[in-house]
Amino acid sequence: MSLKLDKEEKEILHSYDSEEWVSVSDHSEIRKYKAAAKSTFKKDKRVNIRMSERDLELLQERALIEGLPYQTLMSSVLHKYVMNRLSEKNS
Repeated sequence: MSLKLDKEEKEILHSYDSEEWVSVSDHSEIRKYKAAAKSTFKKDKRVNIRMSERDLELLQERALIEGLPYQTLMSSVLHKYVMNRLSEKNS
């Protein structure tokens, strides 16, 4: 299975493969990280957006290529944008 990883994901995988990670044994630390992970993936807000039919078709096509639901792709792109991890390609 071929994974499409962005730069940050590749760096994390490389650091894991290089055994730079250590296990956390403190239960309070584990609870803290579990809570952070849970809140990261919590989807508790709904939004409605109006967009052109063509943009939606292209988004759905791209999501199909990536192998994920188009709403998930939209959410991912918006998350990367607000986290300053989305950059434009130079032509």
